[in-house]
Parts: sequence; structure tokens; C-alpha cells
Amino acid sequence: MAMAVLTASAVLTASVAHANVPDSYGLGSRSAAMAGAVSADASDFSATYYNPAGVVEAPGVSVTLGYLYNVQKLRISGVDNDVAGVHGLVGGLVAPGELLGVPFAFGIALHLPDDGLSYLKARRQEVPRWELYDARQQLLYLAATLAIAPVEWLEIGGGIGYLSATRGHFEIRGRADVISPFDSELEHQVDADLTAVRYPQVGIRLRLADWGALAFTYRGKSDLDLDLSATLEGVVDFAGIEVPLLYELEAATIAAFTPQQVVVGVSFQRLDWLRANVDLTWLNWAAYESPTAKISAVLAADPPPGTPLTLPESPEPTQIVPPDFRDRLVPRIGLEARALELGSPRPVSGRDQAHALFELLPRVGYVYERSPVPDQTAATNLVDADRHTITAGFGARLNAPFEELPGSLLLDAHALMSIFPERVVLKDNPADFIGDYRVDGNIFGVGGTLGAQF
Repeated sequence: MAMAVLTASAVLTASVAHANVPDSYGLGSRSAAMAGAVSADASDFSATYYNPAGVVEAPGVSVTLGYLYNVQKLRISGVDNDVAGVHGLVGGLVAPGELLGVPFAFGIALHLPDDGLSYLKARRQEVPRWELYDARQQLLYLAATLAIAPVEWLEIGGGIGYLSATRGHFEIRGRADVISPFDSELEHQVDADLTAVRYPQVGIRLRLADWGALAFTYRGKSDLDLDLSATLEGVVDFAGIEVPLLYELEAATIAAFTPQQVVVGVSFQRLDWLRANVDLTWLNWAAYESPTAKISAVLAADPPPGTPLTLPESPEPTQIVPPDFRDRLVPRIGLEARALELGSPRPVSGRDQAHALFELLPRVGYVYERSPVPDQTAATNLVDADRHTITAGFGARLNAPFEELPGSLLLDAHALMSIFPERVVLKDNPADFIGDYRVDGNIFGVGGTLGAQF
């Protein structure tokens, strides 16, 4: 029984769950198909993340629900690292209106993992793992936004983002028989709940007449503390020798980290049939904190005098190596065209111009993310590589299809492929336990949303 808890404490040295779904896989199929380059061109529920000011431009009340599925084939020295896929429900609501003659809007967005509200892995800092993708997205994400347009050319919005993970405690009590384990009498208790962290998201969008829009977005840093504790209390029976035993373990780490970000974006909309967007994002990865857990453990026993029993020592505190991540600039490009129109033009609720009954909108995008992780030449093995992501998708829009829906019915779909070029890790110490290795991989993702704008 004691060895089991000691083993758990040895494993519980790193929690790997960083950032959130929109950062890596997009929020909403339209935005994902344009590689997230929509800070100046999003007015649906996804604007709660990309630029909260955008929701004030929504043509009407809209409700959206969808699903995304991403498979991660990330390898170390040619072997798949079994990095879990990312999948779950996405959706949101936008409700525009007016207050004292000033346009305003409220929006909410949600990502709900479909295999649990919180999922974490724990590994030692010496064990190679894909630091920014291994279980990073298995967290509940929620955002709420409020925006106003005080003048025709200016939109201002702000809101709160939420991330949620698990904290808990477990206890084992009773009598353990070493010789006859099936005769042991043990009971356990597990107490776990969700804990959340909040961080600000604010945005400004400037309308550039018929040319398009210019946007600025700020997202605050979030670091979600994770506290786990365990208690083992009881009697261990060694062939008739009963030893009272008490073991207490506490571990504290960072369960989720999102760097603060500043985004500058522009959307070119001079041509009625084309939208061309460019975003540039600064990510403050230098503030990244090591996920390696700070552990304290106490083992106390009271064996009878003369008992030839050697107890395992309490584990030594982990020597945490600073991650020394680097800030990065991430460029994104997205295009959307109106390629096909069918049906006679008709008035559509919330829109100034008449639109055809059916519109087909193909989309493409590209993003390059240079790895913030430095060369792992010493004891740590926080694996990462540069990432090239190509995205594509389409939107199918039915405008005022029937009297009960004077707005639009929208079906959006997207696919993405990320390529991680090979990166070779060379250790300074030729006797390093892990040794040299190479990393590479791919991520493949698809998703779709269905929305109605009234």
C-alpha cells in the first residue's frame, strides 16, 4: 500500500494541459477554415474569442452548434507518441440590439470536450512528450462578451474567458495484509471538483468605409493551478507484525497555461465577392511556467521494537528546470470568396442589401507557428517543432428560405492539416539517459457547424 502511493508521487511530476482549443484548432468552422485570421472579420459567436468587438456587427440573433475532431500523429524518433486527439462540441449565441440608440450585442461561446470536462496527464520532466499538444485541449472553455458601437466607424468589446480543470483529494484507509492481499480490508474516498480561472479578452475594430476593417485584440494570460493531495492511513500486516503507517502527499502544479496575446488584424472587403484577411499575433511564451509539480511527501511509521523493517524514504523534492520559452509572432492569412449564387435576390433580415437564395462561400487559410520551445540539450525533454497549418472549408448559406426564418440558415465546414518538420534534439551529455532523438508529425482535423440567424 505504501509503495503504491510512493509510485504515484513519483509519476505525478508534470501536468501537461496548456492553452485552449481556439489557439490551435480554431473556434467555429468559418474561422477555422480561414486559419483564425478573422480578428477584423468575425461577427458570429467565434468573435467572442477572436475580437469581442465584432459581435456588435451581427445582423441578428443567431444560434450555432457544431462539432470538431482532430487526430494528432506526433512522433518521437519515428514512433507515434500516442498524443490524444482533440474533439468535442462547439457552439454559441449572439444577440444584438440597441440601448439608448447605441448598438450593442452580447455573445457567448463554448467548447465542451466529449470525453470529459477535464483530462490531464502527469509525467516527469525528463520524459519526452509534446509539451504544447499532449492533452492541452481537454479542458472546458467558455467565453462571454459584450460590445458596443458608439459611432458608426468604431466598435468596442470586452469579455471574460474561462478555463476549467480538476482538483481533488483521495484517501486510503484500513488494514493491508502483505502475505495475503485478498484478506486486506481497505476503503478509499475520492473528492474531486472543477476549478476555473478567468482572464480578460478585449477588442477594437475600426471600420474603413468600403475598404474593410482594422482590428486590435488583447487576451490576458491564464494559469490554472492544480492541487492534488493524498492520504494513506492504516495498518500494514507483515506476516503477523502490524505496523501503523501514515503517508501524506501534496502536489501543486500549473494545469493550464495560456500566454497573453496581442493581435493586429486587417480585413480587405473592397471587392463585394472577396474577403482577404491578415492577422499578426504576439504571444508572450516567455512567461510560460514549468508544469513540473512541486511535491511534498511525509511517511511516518511506528514498527514494534526490534522489527527488521526498512521503510522507503520520502521522495526528494523535484529540481525544476526553468522552461525558458521564447516569445513568438504568428502570422495568419485567410480568404473567403462568394463563388456561387442561386435564386433571385431577396431582402434578408439584418442586412442592407438583397441576397440570392443560396450562396456558396469557399475558404482557405494558412498559419505559421515557430516553436517557442528552446533546444532540449539538458535534462528536460519538452518536445515541440515549428508548425505549418493549411486550412480549407466552405460555407453554404440559405437566405430568407421561408417566412418563419427571415434571416439565414448557415452550414459551415472545415478541414485542416498541420505539418511539423523534423527537428533533431542533440544532448550536451553523451551519457544522457534519454539520448538524442528527432521529432516530427502531423495533425488532421475536420469540423462543422450549423447556425440560424433570425
